[in-house]
Amino acid sequence: MDSIIVKGNGPLNGQIPIAGAKNACLTLMPATLLSDEPLTLTNAPRLSDIKTMSALLQSLGCEVSQLQGGQVLVMSSHDLNNHVADYDIVRKMRASILVLGPMLARDGHAVVSLPGGCAIGARPVDLHLKVLEAMGAELELKEGYVHAKAPGGLKGGTFEFPVVSVGATENALMAATLAKGATVLKNAAREPEIVDLAVCLRRMGAQIEGDGTDTITIQGVDRLGGATHPVVTDRIELGTYMLAPAICGGEVECLGGRIDLLGAFCEKLDAAGIEVAETDKGLKVARRNGRVSAVDVTTEPFPGFPTDLQAQMMALMCTAQGTSVLEEKIFENRFMHAPELMRMGAEIDVQGGTATVTGVERLKGAPVMATDLRASVSLILAGLAAEGETIVNRVYHLDRGYERVEEKLGNVGAHIERVSGQ
Repeated sequence: MDSIIVKGNGPLNGQIPIAGAKNACLTLMPATLLSDEPLTLTNAPRLSDIKTMSALLQSLGCEVSQLQGGQVLVMSSHDLNNHVADYDIVRKMRASILVLGPMLARDGHAVVSLPGGCAIGARPVDLHLKVLEAMGAELELKEGYVHAKAPGGLKGGTFEFPVVSVGATENALMAATLAKGATVLKNAAREPEIVDLAVCLRRMGAQIEGDGTDTITIQGVDRLGGATHPVVTDRIELGTYMLAPAICGGEVECLGGRIDLLGAFCEKLDAAGIEVAETDKGLKVARRNGRVSAVDVTTEPFPGFPTDLQAQMMALMCTAQGTSVLEEKIFENRFMHAPELMRMGAEIDVQGGTATVTGVERLKGAPVMATDLRASVSLILAGLAAEGETIVNRVYHLDRGYERVEEKLGNVGAHIERVSGQ
């Protein structure tokens, strides 16, 4: 099992290219199931989760080709010959549930295993199932699989999500494109990844209005065609690399970055004493002077502060001046990085869904263990600002969401290397 070794070494300077969004790409890929014509995605990230979704689509009979080193995905579902999404693939990744809506909408039946994923809370799929039932799907849970059918096709209707769910909004949005009549999704998720999916579906011929707001209206059409679509910039990778110069000092330009993708996050950086400036190529980030100031953070659905940047923000607050309170309102069990940061000398008190962080002058390098995707990169960020050497173990989590992290940080002056396990 690989490890990453980080040595704290002061300011970072240079440019970091930001990849296409993992969470957007994992949503766009199942959209190919809605059409028998090819769907081409450009600016695709090269990640293990993308390989897993490719394998899942191929198991259903979809053709998937990777071009330009994996940055272009060409998919064709003209010959779907299997409607069972098997547990052995689905268990590796929660986004696998997103094949359910498209298969059901196009062919009227699907069997999909209940998904796996990271250990950051229950994250049930009940809302995915409820919205599809509201559209006329007949669902049965048997031996860990969702058996779904809609013999007469899905039908439009109005559904209000009891809580905001990105994945359920995505599944419903795709399914509704081929449903009979109009579908209205209320209290829908507003994330940039939802907007990106809607843009792609419109390119395929879907009729969608209201994406980016909490009410999305979809007028069903008889069929969708092919399209070519660029995957939106990964706002979580963007935010992660924006925190590198915030923690270490220096000035880094994140290529492809946009403030509108991370408004609430940028506001917190400003309050902490971090300068964020838009450039022709992206966002330039630098610490204004001295230690950053402690700021309080509460995670919320978009456009609020992203839960996927909470661990990285905690790493920054570990060396901030003062005391900060981080409140996690999206997922339970999402402070598993806190004990590892404490091994590096951080002062953190976790009580339920709230973590109180009292900043220290300097962290100290230590062997630590990654517990999930975002926790792993938060430990790397902490290591950049620590005295001595930090060894981050179990970094297979990292490869699910960050491509070439050692190369990207190394190119701006970080002392970081990957060591292959035995």
